[in-house]
Amino acid sequence: MNYAEVERRLRSDNIVILDGGIGTELERRGVSMDPEAWCGPAALEQVDVLESIHRDYIVAGADVITVNTYASSRLLLRPAGVASRFKEINQTSVGAAHRAREASGCEGVAVAGSLSHMVPIVSGASQADLARAPSEAEMADAFGELAELLRDEGCDLILLEMMYHPDRMAPAFRAATETGLPVWAGFSVRLGEDGQVLSHAADKDILFEETVQVLIDYDVSAAGVMHTPSDLIGDAVAILRDTFDGPLTAYPDSGYFKMPNWQFEDVISPDEFLRFAKGWVANGVQIVGGCCGLSPEHISALQPLKERALA
Repeated sequence: MNYAEVERRLRSDNIVILDGGIGTELERRGVSMDPEAWCGPAALEQVDVLESIHRDYIVAGADVITVNTYASSRLLLRPAGVASRFKEINQTSVGAAHRAREASGCEGVAVAGSLSHMVPIVSGASQADLARAPSEAEMADAFGELAELLRDEGCDLILLEMMYHPDRMAPAFRAATETGLPVWAGFSVRLGEDGQVLSHAADKDILFEETVQVLIDYDVSAAGVMHTPSDLIGDAVAILRDTFDGPLTAYPDSGYFKMPNWQFEDVISPDEFLRFAKGWVANGVQIVGGCCGLSPEHISALQPLKERALA
């Protein structure tokens, strides 16, 4: 498995570069987003664009590329009217990443399957639609089904992305860890009115140090902070380090979301992104990349981190 090379780099205290946004990069390149399932169904009609995005991230220096499965569990495909095409959508997305890796001749690149606890979102907003919140049993079935597909289709690891809501984290963690694949857990945070670092959850204030206690119950290979503004990641990583002693990840977003579109406003420049990333690495982060709003140009800007680590 390609994860062996990633693991070797981490054990050697080198830097691993993750790719940037996938769903937002599809949108930036003109692909329409689904009003219910965001980027999930995009592979059905735009697989060539998706494959080109993966290739561009590999060229930019990514050691890990992420499959476009963040928003493709049945919890989202069902309201979008394409639940019957669950396997087709997700197999196509995984296949695009594998073909991009093969075409690039970079067999050492790892393919990560994305698994979120995303549920239906209020139109024109970013928060969950509580009126359509699934039951715990529905979440367990949906997350388990997607995690198993990601494993069976040959993903090298699973990225748990945007972990922040206590009612939805446990079934996602269980589904990911039960595959037997390496799991990287990415948490998302926001800044409270009193300056405290809180879980990203909008319906309640939850201290981030309470959120990450989930790591005590599950064996993950790396954990960190993602889909979070760059200027908040450092503080959140410091809190996480008190609970988790494995490799740390950092991959911020830039801009903001209004379902089903990303708002590309005031996106951080590649140079400024590198400046923040140097600070994270200096404080022990080993896996660096980007999330929504960040593109191959941002990932290319991270290459000095890898060169410095190998020097």
